[in-house]
Amino acid sequence: MAEEFTLTPMRRLLKRFGDIRVSEEAVEEMRNIIGDFSLKIAEFAVENARNEKRNTVIGQDLKNAYVEVTQLRIV
Repeated sequence: MAEEFTLTPMRRLLKRFGDIRVSEEAVEEMRNIIGDFSLKIAEFAVENARNEKRNTVIGQDLKNAYVEVTQLRIV
């Protein structure tokens, strides 16, 4: 899943808070963490849409999934 995210934005995100060098390992780890987090949110959002008998995931499904994942600390 993490492979779907490119490395350059991960490096930019890490460097946003200061002029600091960022190792390849750190960039890869950031990509893995964001990939895992996104996967969990997507899973909950799709589950919510299906529970409501919809074939379309909507923005509110993602918002609800984000809250659920962060509150339950399921990452």
